[in-house]
Amino acid sequence: MSISLDDITAARNRINKYIQRTPLAQSPWLSELTGGRILLKVESLQTTGSFKLRGAVNALASLLERSEAAPRVVTASAGNHGRAMAWAAERLGVELTVFTSNDAPKTKRDGIRRHGADLRDVAPTYDEAEQLAKTFAIETGATYISPYSHPDVIAGAGTVALEVLEEAPDTNSILVPTGGGGLLSGIAIATKALAPAAQVVGVELEVSHPFRTSLIAGRIAEITVGESIADGLSGNLDPTTITFALVKKFVDNTVVVSEGGLRKGIYGLVANEQLIAEGAGIAAVAALLESTVNAADQTVVAIVSGANIDVERLTEILLEG
Repeated sequence: MSISLDDITAARNRINKYIQRTPLAQSPWLSELTGGRILLKVESLQTTGSFKLRGAVNALASLLERSEAAPRVVTASAGNHGRAMAWAAERLGVELTVFTSNDAPKTKRDGIRRHGADLRDVAPTYDEAEQLAKTFAIETGATYISPYSHPDVIAGAGTVALEVLEEAPDTNSILVPTGGGGLLSGIAIATKALAPAAQVVGVELEVSHPFRTSLIAGRIAEITVGESIADGLSGNLDPTTITFALVKKFVDNTVVVSEGGLRKGIYGLVANEQLIAEGAGIAAVAALLESTVNAADQTVVAIVSGANIDVERLTEILLEG
C-alpha cells in the first residue's frame, strides 16, 4: 500500500476545519531529566481527547467524497478511535457501529454513545472486537474502517508530523506511542519525506510488543498479550495490516516501556506540566523516563497521544505518588 506525503497533505486540507492544531511545547521537567530539548506534541488536547480524530475525519470525509449515497460504516476500537469516529460520523451524517471490548475504559465508551453511534461493547478482548466488526461488515455490507490499517486513517495521523516539523524543523527524533502502527506509519512517512535525517521511534509495551517481535521475525507474528493500563497500545496486529510493511520501511527503531514507567509518566506529567494523559498516551514520555532513548543534546519530540483515562484510574495513580 502506497501512502505519500501528498496523501498526508491532502488529508490536512480535508480535516483542517474539524481538528485543532495542538501545542508543541518544551517540557522543562523532561529537558532537565534527560539533558536534551524535549518537546511535547500534546494531542491529548485534541478534540475527543486524542490524535485519532485526524484519521477518523479523513477516512469518513474521503469515503463520502467517493460515495453516491450516505455510507454505513463499522469499526473496531480500544476506545479513542471509536470516540473519534462517532464524533466525525455525527457531524458528517454517517451511520456508524463501533465494536469495543467489554472492559474498554468507561470514559471512551460513554463518549461513543454520546455522539450517537451504535456501540457494541460485548467482546472480551480488543482482538475479538476487531473480528466481530469484520464479520458485521460482511453480513451487513457496511464499510469496515480499521483503526490503524487504513490508508486514510494513516494519512490523517501523519498530519501530526507536518505540524511538528513546521514548528521544530531541527527535530532529531520523534517518539511515537505504538499499538497497531497507524500513527507511527503516518508520522514516519511524513518525516522521512520532509526531514529524512530525523529518527522515528515507535514505543511499545513490555507486555505487548507485536512490532518489535514481528520485525525480528521478518513477518507478522502472534504474541501473548499481557495486562496493561495502556489499553490503546495492547493487542496483536491484524494479520493483513498494511502498517507492518510501512513500519519496516520507514521507522528507524522500536523500544518498549514498563507498566511502572507508564504510571510514573502519568503522575509526572500532571505534577510537572499540569497535563493529563492516559496509559497509551504517555508511552513516549515513559521511554524518556526509562532512558530507552538517549536524548542528551538532542531535540526530541514526544507525542502525548491521548487523555481519555477513567477518573478512578487517574486518582489511583496520583495517590501512588
